[in-house]
Amino acid sequence: MRAVVVYRGGPPEVLGLEDVQTPAPSPDQARVRLRAAGLNHRDLWNRRGYTGPGPLILGSDGAGVVEAVGAEVHQGWAGREVLINPSLYWGAREDAPGPGYQILGNPMNGTYAEAVVVPIANLTPKPAHLDFVAAAALPLAGLTAWRALFTQGALRSGQTVLLPGIGSGVAGWALMFAKEAGARVIVTSGSEEKLARARGQGADDAVNYGDPDWELQVRQRAGEAGIDLVLDHTGEKTLPAALRLVRMGGRIVFLGATTGQQLILNLRTAFFKQVHLIGTTMGSPREFDEMVAFVDSHRIRPDVHHVFPLGEAVEAHRLMEAGRQYGKIVLSIAE
Repeated sequence: MRAVVVYRGGPPEVLGLEDVQTPAPSPDQARVRLRAAGLNHRDLWNRRGYTGPGPLILGSDGAGVVEAVGAEVHQGWAGREVLINPSLYWGAREDAPGPGYQILGNPMNGTYAEAVVVPIANLTPKPAHLDFVAAAALPLAGLTAWRALFTQGALRSGQTVLLPGIGSGVAGWALMFAKEAGARVIVTSGSEEKLARARGQGADDAVNYGDPDWELQVRQRAGEAGIDLVLDHTGEKTLPAALRLVRMGGRIVFLGATTGQQLILNLRTAFFKQVHLIGTTMGSPREFDEMVAFVDSHRIRPDVHHVFPLGEAVEAHRLMEAGRQYGKIVLSIAE
């Protein structure tokens, strides 16, 4: 089979398309013939920092058709169109993953390939209203947004959520989930084009953080009740502002650090306002099933920015690194 592999860390050019051995499933696994693979920032970090040993196939998101199972008891999955839950071996607890937890795509080979082997437990039927490209845009970002909003963030209908840095996969799914759940959503971006796209997806208010008074604008648009929940995926540049903007007793759920991992935080503001600071990443099998069922029942479709063929993974990584996309970047894998 063909796969995009990396042997060492570096720029996008370290990615190469090669012929590799098609993996065989063990008794508790299935092999999925992939039709599409979604990109995530995790892929960039894995590519830049990979130290081996041996070649690694990147990619956490994938959708395709089950072509082989490792045991007869799982034969009912054969031929089914599926999504892959990239959250592997979560464990029995809901509050946090267990010690054996992994994310598909490192160290286990991922979805930048014509086929991938995954545990049977990580297969979910593909929602019928999504084609393979749209389905591949869902798993990692959708699961992360779902847990952040509803499990960790306890978002309820009628509350107001702030999504800084709209345009990423996680923020896009969070916007759609929050609106379908009856929340009011304020988004920020430095791009007027992205703000317009967000309004088109249902954002109630959109503020350009390039404006000197952008925080005042957010406060005014939040109104007297204030912001109940901030979902922050960028970290260093936005988390201090989130602390200033969230209401007394509000929640800040943070799940990424695309602008940096270190910051100075005003603890007095945090404890005086009695703000809940909550970290999160990915989610449990139960949350994945809930999220897919929600997408299916509400017929939610992702915003896909660009689709590249598998052989153009280098160009896809360059586009993601440029940060100009709104929505997901997906690799299409020919039948």
